[in-house]
Amino acid sequence: MAFVNKSGGDGEETSTDVAAGAPPHPDFDFDPNDPDQVKVHYDLAGWSIDQRAELAETLAENAVPHVWEGDELVIPEHLEGPVDQLFEQLEAEIGPFPVVLGDDDAATEFGLDEWKRADLLSLQQALVEAEIPHRWHDTTLFVATDAEHVVDDLLDAIEAGEVASLDEDTEAPDGALHALYSAADKLRRDPTHGSSRDSLLALVPRLSPSAPPFGMAGGPWATMVGAATALVATFENGRPTDEIKEAANALHGVCRDWV
Repeated sequence: MAFVNKSGGDGEETSTDVAAGAPPHPDFDFDPNDPDQVKVHYDLAGWSIDQRAELAETLAENAVPHVWEGDELVIPEHLEGPVDQLFEQLEAEIGPFPVVLGDDDAATEFGLDEWKRADLLSLQQALVEAEIPHRWHDTTLFVATDAEHVVDDLLDAIEAGEVASLDEDTEAPDGALHALYSAADKLRRDPTHGSSRDSLLALVPRLSPSAPPFGMAGGPWATMVGAATALVATFENGRPTDEIKEAANALHGVCRDWV
């Protein structure tokens, strides 16, 4: 979801008891200049023109009163719940959306003046897919400091031509990375977890070390596929639970920085 902030009001709690999806009361008059009216701001700086147009159409269809202040969508506070649900609906239909890095958040700067436009577009898509908080100033990229090492890997991979392209037919199945991470997390806690075993047994044969998810470097992906294959082998071969846990911990560790 987009970054959310609140403004206005006198500091007292206001009621937000509005049914999800309920339209505003027909007599409600939203005045964004009223200092006593609490407002919710959604920072959509990273959204494309098409995504903003889709959002505007959705807001109009649901009769949501709003205004735009630069890149921010502003709504009355009592509609925050229903609007959050609209964002979730749009995320499923036209997302994912960029995670915006706040101006005051700890950031690492990358100057990309010499990068080709195609590589910049690949990087932007990769950052969105990986849900890495970031913002752009021309060709200078700022990312959350705690994601710096992941972005370093992405930059190296794009420069080396190792990042999967949107046009490639040999990408990993949708959601493969998260499925590997989730299954490994459950199996390292409970090596007998049946649904996680079934998930890996069905997924791992479909994975290729040379076909990473879009936006991911080939080297780390190949390591993950190898770790997943080793984990599947432990319960296919009837290995003891301590070996399954060890293999699950290994897969969990190599996936952790990418989810």
